[in-house]
Amino acid sequence: MMDNKNINQNTDQTSLGAGQYIDLYKEQSSEIKKYSSEALNAVRDQAFEDFQRIGLPNRKVERYKYTDVQKIFAPETYGVNIKRLEFPINPYDIFKCGIPNLSTSLYFVVNDIFYTKAMPQAHLPEGVIVDSLSHAAQENPELVSKYYAKLAKTSEDGVTALNTMLAQDGLFVYVPKNVKIDRAIQVVNILRADVDMMVNRRVLIVMEEGADAKFLFCDDSADDRNFLTTQVIESYVGENASLDLYCLEETHIKNNRISNVYVEQQANSRFNHNVITLHNGVTRNRLDLVFKGEGAECWCNGCVIADKSQHVDNSTLIDHQVGHCDSHELYKYVLNDNAVGAFAGKILVRKDAQKTTSQETNQNLCASKTARMYTQPMLEIYADDVKCNHGSTVGQLNDAALFYMQQRGIGLDEAKLLLQLAFINEVIDNIKLEPLRDRLYHLVEARFKGELNKCEGCKLCK
Repeated sequence: MMDNKNINQNTDQTSLGAGQYIDLYKEQSSEIKKYSSEALNAVRDQAFEDFQRIGLPNRKVERYKYTDVQKIFAPETYGVNIKRLEFPINPYDIFKCGIPNLSTSLYFVVNDIFYTKAMPQAHLPEGVIVDSLSHAAQENPELVSKYYAKLAKTSEDGVTALNTMLAQDGLFVYVPKNVKIDRAIQVVNILRADVDMMVNRRVLIVMEEGADAKFLFCDDSADDRNFLTTQVIESYVGENASLDLYCLEETHIKNNRISNVYVEQQANSRFNHNVITLHNGVTRNRLDLVFKGEGAECWCNGCVIADKSQHVDNSTLIDHQVGHCDSHELYKYVLNDNAVGAFAGKILVRKDAQKTTSQETNQNLCASKTARMYTQPMLEIYADDVKCNHGSTVGQLNDAALFYMQQRGIGLDEAKLLLQLAFINEVIDNIKLEPLRDRLYHLVEARFKGELNKCEGCKLCK
């Protein structure tokens, strides 16, 4: 079905996976560039040089010590769609997971290709761009080149370097000065392949001064194949701008996903980030946020429900470079069976960042004796006039509470469900979009009950 390139399985094992990607680029760089655009190609060779130098991170790298990234990228026969062949799929026919009472502008990205055969009927405000990143780079080369690969520095992270040297397309969003998008933009990333597939996706979001928008990214899988997904999101939030970014993953146990999110905030801007993992295989989320202007605020929330042998690792860095900024973090995990969770969050307050306020909280519930949780909240403070707190807890279901509920006629399974819901719903409560919040209450309850909760008419969930 596809004329794609398989990653070489005969690479020297001592390279632990990096060598096969180096060979791939050496052999296919001209084809990769041919089917992309100049703005993406302009930084591709430098990313390749950086990847050759630093390779894939191992567990000796501080921010990767809880996830064996080299194992994820070890030699496999993954297809890579270099020639940008279209897949036989109509996402509007298979995706029926709408959110009741929430009207969205719905877009699709199939693997890493922006779907253009049928576009949303909703009219976006004048000047707003929601488009294929590669196409936008051809239509607005100066705009894309100004921002692309500026926050996601390939010299500092091997996965970002790999993504930058291989990614050929993705999503571009531009919201002009003082423009407010009333309707949320929903982007559904669908994994679709007849062979095991590697997907490298980019997202670039530019919010000009005073702009306001809300985005919902949903990751789903249409096929029961092994997928290796890298994603890099760069978000620029201008002065007095507001950006809400909701990321929901509902894939399957065969999906390995590495997602790096880079955010820059200017003065008096607001950023709200919610990452929710309900179904996955191995997931590693990175969030790097930097305050560049005073008076900015961010709220970063994470919700993880994992069982079986699932692995979810969230690593965050909030860099207070200027004063009078507020950051708030709340990440909660519920782990069952042999699931593994990890959270490493660092708040960096530089010496000129006086009047900083920061709260970092990570709370975790291990519902089985074999589940494992690693937690490392960190503060690094060089200013003396700040209010910063951090903390973490790891515990099990409260036996006294379970006994109390059973004494009042509540069955053991129902009691466990209620305690888990009460624990995790604190994160869901922070979601500002009420219809999405209500929908997630329903999805989380179904998840704890062991249901895939397939929506009527939807062909994604199996």
